[in-house]
Amino acid sequence: MVAGAAGAAAMTAVEKLEQAWSGRPDSHVPGLTLGRLAGLPEQWAQRSQAGNLAMHAGQGVLLGALRGVMAASGLRGPWASGMFFAVRLTNDQVLENATGVGAPPWTWPREELALDLAHKAVYAFVTGAVADRLVARLGLGPGRVHAAARPGRRSDAGPPPRGAGLRPG
Repeated sequence: MVAGAAGAAAMTAVEKLEQAWSGRPDSHVPGLTLGRLAGLPEQWAQRSQAGNLAMHAGQGVLLGALRGVMAASGLRGPWASGMFFAVRLTNDQVLENATGVGAPPWTWPREELALDLAHKAVYAFVTGAVADRLVARLGLGPGRVHAAARPGRRSDAGPPPRGAGLRPG
């Protein structure tokens, strides 16, 4: 969750810098999505900076826990952060489209889509770097122990013993 908070903070900082440069206003989509999920009046959600912040930061922190699990399992580095980038985008799109607040990204103006992808990439890779660093003291993780036992993907390489790759805390 700490990693997710760091990623959300980095994403927010980059968004604010981009908005200062481009003049693009704040999006109300996070607050509107939260309002719909919580059954709050539309007027509250449209004006609520707190709702925007709660949804923006809340999603970041909660999804950061998943990236921590990925890192502890041995899914680390840029490749794992790229996988997590897809998770972050999917989370947003499911919630926004299910509530009717958003539209599928392929229907967006290209500049808006590019900005959203860039912001989410900052989140995913900062969250990943922090999560990887925080769990490094735990050892390689079971997935990396398995991969190191017989390099390459092999059908005859069974899993390592339970607990392999994890140092006792």
